[in-house]
Amino acid sequence: MQRRTLIAAAALFSPPALAQQSRPAAPPPPAAAPGIDRAAVARVEAYLNGLRTLKARFLQVAQNGASAEGMALISRPGRMRFDYNPPEPMLLVASGGQVMMYDRELRQPSTVPASSTPLGLLLRQEIRLSGDITVTGTERTGGFLRIGLHRTGAPQEGRLTLAFQEQPMELRQWTVLDAQGRETRVTLYEVETGIRLDNKLFDFNDPTFMEQEGLRRGG
Repeated sequence: MQRRTLIAAAALFSPPALAQQSRPAAPPPPAAAPGIDRAAVARVEAYLNGLRTLKARFLQVAQNGASAEGMALISRPGRMRFDYNPPEPMLLVASGGQVMMYDRELRQPSTVPASSTPLGLLLRQEIRLSGDITVTGTERTGGFLRIGLHRTGAPQEGRLTLAFQEQPMELRQWTVLDAQGRETRVTLYEVETGIRLDNKLFDFNDPTFMEQEGLRRGG
């Protein structure tokens, strides 16, 4: 794995405005618009609103084949963390309405508003798959229920597809298709929910956060 190919890792959170600096064409619509199972959408909405904490291993695969693994943590509402395994140096943390992308090698953080990111939907206090979110379709393939989404007022920003195990309902995968037509897929495994997560893992505005991260990585 070449770490710089994982700049697409930031596609998990990168704001569409940054991806569109060269104003590429929007991703094309699906060849055939799938039907929408409204009952399934309602179940997913209820599941996401009931989800408080999640811990899982993840495998991320970019369109060019680059891959990375790590630990994903979600603490709803508002907090999310993707801690990549070495040698990939990226740490992505969402908290307080912002997302920090931190390169541990360069010791260089940058932040963007969580509301401008593809996964900002999962951080909301109340998740509604309607209104400012448009459901483009639902389908059942490979044992998963898949739901395609985009922001109602800005479909050109890209699309997010969430994949769920249905029995019992559990988030297992998502795919981000960005404004340049590049796809990044993240698959979750060894999923645990309803566990206690320390808020300090997400509080990157705490002055001691970076120091603690250095200790966690051994220097």
